[in-house]
Amino acid sequence: MIEEVVVTGTAGGGELRKLDASFAITNVSSEDIIKFSPKSTADLLKSIPGVWAESSGGVSGANVFVRGFPATGDAPFYTLEVEGAPIFPPATLSFLENSTLFRIDETIERVEGLRGGTQPVQDNGQPGLTTNFLLKRGGPESEGLVKYSTSDYDLQRIDAVASGEISSGFYYMIGGYVSSSPGIRDAGYSAEKGHQFTINLTKELEKGTIDVYHRVTDDHGTWYLPGALNVPGVDSSYTQVGTLNRQGTVQYGPEGTILAVDQGDGRGWDGSVSGVSFDLEINDIWSLSDSMNITKGDANTVGLVPEGGAVNVGALLANPDADPSAEVTGALTGSATGRAIGSSEYIQQFGNWVVLKDIESFSNNLALTGAYEKFDVVVGYYTATSSVDEFWTLGNQKYYVVEQGGELVDGIACNDISVDSCTWNYDIDAKGDITNNAFYTAVTYRATDALSLDVGVRRESHEVEYSVDEGLTGSISKSVQYDESKTSFTVGGNLALTENTGLFARYSEGFKFPYFDDFRDNFGTYQGGEDLIKEVTQYEIGYKASLENISAYLTLFGNEIIGDTFVPRPNAPVEKFNNEALGLEIDVKWYHESGFTLGVNGTIQNTEITKGTPDILDAAGNVVTKGTQGNEAQRQPPYQLRLSPSYDLELGKGMSATLYGALTFVDDRYADNQNTVVLDGYEKLDLGVILNASENLTLQVAADNVTDEDALTEGDPRNAGAPNGRYIMPRNFKFSVGYTF
Repeated sequence: MIEEVVVTGTAGGGELRKLDASFAITNVSSEDIIKFSPKSTADLLKSIPGVWAESSGGVSGANVFVRGFPATGDAPFYTLEVEGAPIFPPATLSFLENSTLFRIDETIERVEGLRGGTQPVQDNGQPGLTTNFLLKRGGPESEGLVKYSTSDYDLQRIDAVASGEISSGFYYMIGGYVSSSPGIRDAGYSAEKGHQFTINLTKELEKGTIDVYHRVTDDHGTWYLPGALNVPGVDSSYTQVGTLNRQGTVQYGPEGTILAVDQGDGRGWDGSVSGVSFDLEINDIWSLSDSMNITKGDANTVGLVPEGGAVNVGALLANPDADPSAEVTGALTGSATGRAIGSSEYIQQFGNWVVLKDIESFSNNLALTGAYEKFDVVVGYYTATSSVDEFWTLGNQKYYVVEQGGELVDGIACNDISVDSCTWNYDIDAKGDITNNAFYTAVTYRATDALSLDVGVRRESHEVEYSVDEGLTGSISKSVQYDESKTSFTVGGNLALTENTGLFARYSEGFKFPYFDDFRDNFGTYQGGEDLIKEVTQYEIGYKASLENISAYLTLFGNEIIGDTFVPRPNAPVEKFNNEALGLEIDVKWYHESGFTLGVNGTIQNTEITKGTPDILDAAGNVVTKGTQGNEAQRQPPYQLRLSPSYDLELGKGMSATLYGALTFVDDRYADNQNTVVLDGYEKLDLGVILNASENLTLQVAADNVTDEDALTEGDPRNAGAPNGRYIMPRNFKFSVGYTF
């Protein structure tokens, strides 16, 4: 029988057989992570059913969608935990989602991905997706790993991890990496650079354990953005960022202060994530557990953001109306090289966007758990504080040549440094603090040996203080003092059909409180009471089996989200809508005695915007402006399926190998809630081989996107009609050699 243990979503974080869990949860082991060879934390989320992760933005800046939950970008319904504690309680702030603050390396033991389930009641109350990253721990035996990785895009990376015993019952694990590369989309310089160090100390007590960890990260990379789809040569390998435009300037504020910008800063995280967790047995019935986390650092973003579509130079010179913003004042030449820009080339507006975020957070989840003969009870208290000090200057458009690392264009009026921008700009200085306090309780009743029932309730208060200086005038233009409370609950049941098969069912009502961006974007429209609270109702029915050669978890889900909002750019009109979804998650692994394994990870869903804007018709009944009512939720495929075969074979003389791959199928999606732009479906093939050359030496080759599929993850999120789109990563190869000791 295939048996897995989970701790996420359980009472007090205690261990539970996955087969006995009354919720949908997926385990991703360290071996799975090695085979997946993720390019970013968000990339790894593709291994979890019910998740649509757009990792095409680079090492940071992903968009994560959860089984039918509406979102317009970032990851509003995703929380990343380390050792059971959220690393940043707000799931998403503009230009900052949880995966930005975390990097995958050899210190990870496994990941647990929980969708819905009991989480609306526990931890930070996330109703969507929670991934809990569990660190490796030391043991009595000293052991370690050193690994070198390179690639066809000149990746240079060294990973190392070591663990062992400090004294009796006191263990350590230390590890990290150093890495640099020009990026999968070559910027012509070391656009991706980073390092990380993690230490995890474990002390075994007479009646429990205590863990202390500290992780320091400084890692960033190019923020990959949509490219012009109407320009020859722009494909999945294209990035506008390069040596000819790496350095630039922007003007901000009422006095036109000049700021130097280095595109090499990219998007990333420079900070620390630290925590303490313990589990103590009080007596034969009661135990006390706690998970605490402190996060502090800078999560900055610098990028070249497209504004509108690209225009052919010859067409512009023949007809200025081809792009009225591009007022030609002389010969068009490259600002860096001085070369003449030919009539067959294209130019486009790109904004030097700069977002500087200094964040801090503290969270603590304390739980008292009692285990009786017929029932278990948990009583918990969760508290969190989150703060942000941020500076933005957005817009700042200038015209650049559209090509790999294309340079600024001279001969366009608004490219002159004395002009603030070609179109719009938006500058803010903002500061805010959020405090959350929640009490929760859950009871599990074992009615029979086969049937258990559980119910959980959470009452949470949410306080926000936030001030914004828009335009950098030195005075506050928007100020918020917000204090609301809300109750969530969940009820579920688990039925064992046999020793190794079962059913579960769950109903929950949760919510997502508003954070800083919700107030700033909706100021004057929805700014008080429950107007900005998103109500989430979920239903789940699951079948599970853990047999000798197969594990199968199938979950039917339904959800309704009331009160979602969308603002395409600052101070634009607010769109508010409700959304419903119905679907099926597939999480299956089949093992054959020959060494062949097949994993099946899939999501089938139907989404609908049940309350949105209607179509606007003219007098003849023709659609003038497409609305959102009755449409599909944007950027979420009706189906996605990932087949991951693997074959282990013995080569003799102490050598063995694993051949593996993954074939992903993705359906058509819409780029916008108006359903006017279709993103075509695609198939993606990945292949790899792991060679165990000796007991200690391992070599791996991983090939990603073998057929070099030019598929899109999004259109232009600010202007659906603009012919822009963001591609998945191009074909690339990575080679690693590791030595264990």
